[in-house]
Amino acid sequence: MRHFRLRDVQDVAVFLSITLYMCHLVGAISIHSLQRSLIRSVQEDVFFSVDITSNGNHTIQWTFMSGAVSRTIGTWQPGYYTNITVDYSSRVQSYKNGSMGLSDLRLQDAGYYVVTVTETTGSSKDAGFVLKVNEVLYEDLQYLSVSALALACLAGLLMLAMWLLDKAYRKIVAWRRRKQMPGKET
Repeated sequence: MRHFRLRDVQDVAVFLSITLYMCHLVGAISIHSLQRSLIRSVQEDVFFSVDITSNGNHTIQWTFMSGAVSRTIGTWQPGYYTNITVDYSSRVQSYKNGSMGLSDLRLQDAGYYVVTVTETTGSSKDAGFVLKVNEVLYEDLQYLSVSALALACLAGLLMLAMWLLDKAYRKIVAWRRRKQMPGKET
């Protein structure tokens, strides 16, 4: 069994440099989020909350993925610039801590969202979020209930018209019978 020996100061310096560099890379970026799976309804807003820590300047990029579709939502460097794509420009709010808000959700917004943090040194880290978007069923139920109420009113009016016509018919029949009876005068 061979033991690793550091024989001179130069070997120790190289070993410590490599060790410190590896420790720096491991702890360089951290992305923390409390909730990675979100469920919202159509036309609601969603907030992808992250807390990013980095040793240096970093760039934040959000990407949307669903099936075969992959689109960049936006890229920004806190305090320097924000570049949101045209498709999302009216619905996305970027935050300095890396969080992102998306308003007026649509069914096609359901999917996987990835935040990528890249330092100027080239190191990067990703975190993913799953968003499920539900249809708003109460609008369908409201439409159904209004339609049912309209049909019930129409049925009621038709029943009233039939009752009035039946009354009129019976009076006409009774009047004709009286008219046809011999010997009775009114």
